[in-house]
Amino acid sequence: MLSTMIRRKASLKGVLLAMLLITNMFLSKKCVSSSPICPNGTDNCQVSLGDLFDRAVKLSHYIHSLSAEMFNEFDERYAQGRGFIAKAINSCHTSSLTTPEDKEQAQQIHQHGDLLDLVLSVLRSWNDPLLHLVSEVQSIKEAPDTILWKAMEIEEQNKRLLEGMEKIVGRVHPGALSNEVYSTWSELPSLQLADEDSRLFAFYNLLHCLRRDSHKIDNYLKLLKCRLIHDSNC
Repeated sequence: MLSTMIRRKASLKGVLLAMLLITNMFLSKKCVSSSPICPNGTDNCQVSLGDLFDRAVKLSHYIHSLSAEMFNEFDERYAQGRGFIAKAINSCHTSSLTTPEDKEQAQQIHQHGDLLDLVLSVLRSWNDPLLHLVSEVQSIKEAPDTILWKAMEIEEQNKRLLEGMEKIVGRVHPGALSNEVYSTWSELPSLQLADEDSRLFAFYNLLHCLRRDSHKIDNYLKLLKCRLIHDSNC
């Protein structure tokens, strides 16, 4: 009798968790990403540049919020007492890109095109690692479903943001050649290591870098919007 009650409670808990995740996904998509940045596609976009930037800034902020939540959840659950943060400093795959560390440094880049190219480069640099993060995070022992959902959501929204930024670049610099520069990621074997500490650090480092880079993108887009839409009057 007791074991049956326990199984029923566990089953009910699983159902409630699944319902919560579905609700969160619906609400987040409804509020942030219910439609693409450019509804008619990048080749026939009738949205104004100001609206494109509004949508891009909201989406980048959403991605950064999710990445910060996912990192904090992973840190609390798996990284306590392991000394990961000391090893994670300056070990991101995007470190090969010369990117301003904060908004103040970004303001020193006076050419809009250079800053736009940096945004494209960082977003493209995350296509591959995010794809593999979604598949490999499921191998983590007792990984919460919330981490998996956030990884899936970020991977989807990063592609959406990249598409929108390509359209913005086309508006700001019509006819300009597309920038295909990005940093390659080669750390998939690290996410598949048999040694648990080493594997967990690989995940920790990837999430740490994602949080860092998503924050940079968020800052760059806010600065670009201020310059290009509000003539730096903000």
